[in-house]
Order: sequence, then C-alpha cells, then structure tokens
Amino acid sequence: MGSLTLQQALTIIDGTFQAGQKTNSAPLTVAVLDSGGKLISLQRQDGSSMMRPDIAVAKAWGALALGCSSRKLAQDADNRPAFISAVNVLAHGNMVPVPGGLLIRDSENTVLGAVGVSGDVSDVDESCALNGIGHAQLFSDEMVA
Repeated sequence: MGSLTLQQALTIIDGTFQAGQKTNSAPLTVAVLDSGGKLISLQRQDGSSMMRPDIAVAKAWGALALGCSSRKLAQDADNRPAFISAVNVLAHGNMVPVPGGLLIRDSENTVLGAVGVSGDVSDVDESCALNGIGHAQLFSDEMVA
C-alpha cells in the first residue's frame, strides 16, 4: 500500500471545502485517513455540529475497512442488513454506511487512504469529497463508475 502525505490530505480538505462553498453546502467536516485507518487530518468549518468529526472519520474508516465507498456500504446495508449490522458490531460501531466516505487512490490504483465528509446530505458530502480528491490530482472508485 502507498501512503498519503500531510500535504495531500490538506489539499483534499481544501478542495472539499471549496466544493462546499460553490454549492452552498452546510458547514462540512472532513477527515482524511491513511491506508492503515489512522487519522492524518481532520478539519471542521465554523458551525459544523458536534458529532460531525466522528461521522466523517467513521465514513472514511468504513470505506477502508471493507475496501469500497460508503455509498456501496449503504447499498449493502439495504440488500444485506444483517451482514452490515454484524460487521459494524465487529467494528465497534465505527462505520457509518451512508455516502460521503471514499477510498483515495493514486494513478496506479493503489489505495493511499480514505476521506470522509459529513455536514450536509450524504450525496452533497460525497460530491464535495470527490472534488477534494480530484483537487489533489488523486482518484477514487466513484470517479470511474
């Protein structure tokens, strides 16, 4: 596995916040994790509510833990609720299976980490995250789909 630098994480966050400003999103919180699931950077916009950091980290962590976007986890939760519920128990409740958590990949498709965004509706969170990843000239599975 590759590794994400602090500068790349900050660039992703900057691009995510820029996307949120362009769409007039609610205040966002962005968490960027390395490929081992450890926090590199977490930033909250003014007015972002108290639980947003935990939610953002859990969206990113779930994507890393199961190797797919949190949108895919949400689809799995609809189709296989017992499985996602059991996995979340194993994960000690650290997964939030709704859109907004994305794997971050390099040009060779290596997973470098994940980003989680929380603050607006999940589709807006995910869109802003995608913009942040692109801003850092990196990639995500959702960009290809």
